[in-house]
Amino acid sequence: MNQGTATDTYAGWSATITQAKLGVAPAELQGSITGLLCAGWSGRAHELLDSLALEGGAGGIAGENLDGLIERAAGRINGRLHAGEPIEFMLPEAPLAVRANAVVDWCRGFLGGLGLTGALAGPAPATEVAGLLSGLGQIAASHVACNDDDAAALDDVLDFVHDAVAHLYAAFAPARRP
Repeated sequence: MNQGTATDTYAGWSATITQAKLGVAPAELQGSITGLLCAGWSGRAHELLDSLALEGGAGGIAGENLDGLIERAAGRINGRLHAGEPIEFMLPEAPLAVRANAVVDWCRGFLGGLGLTGALAGPAPATEVAGLLSGLGQIAASHVACNDDDAAALDDVLDFVHDAVAHLYAAFAPARRP
């Protein structure tokens, strides 16, 4: 993430999550935030933590830092989604295999967040939506073993995820509150 404070980096998110004893990876948390936002979540930190059945073990500053991180992230992600811009994935600056597995975590979080809203309940989704959800599910169920020569493949996966998120955001527009 290019804007914001030092906590708006993978390392910053990791430190805040660890301090709050949350027990999720930064990419997974960002995916959850994005999934919830796609289906109408308001962006309040305590609602996210309640929805995910996560409790930060630390109160005080740790809890405030986590709430601030979530609310800043939600604001940025929601703004990008609303503007039709691709989100910036929270990925570590690490070898390709580590980044690829962070994308897997991100997709798990996204699908979990989307599912928690109830947006997937009811009648079967349209064919396009079902296909996108299936593709994201395949990524989420993966364990990536790759080397640095596979960078183009990771870029293709990231392009698919960006497109899927944009389409799902549009598909679930009626579920979002004004």
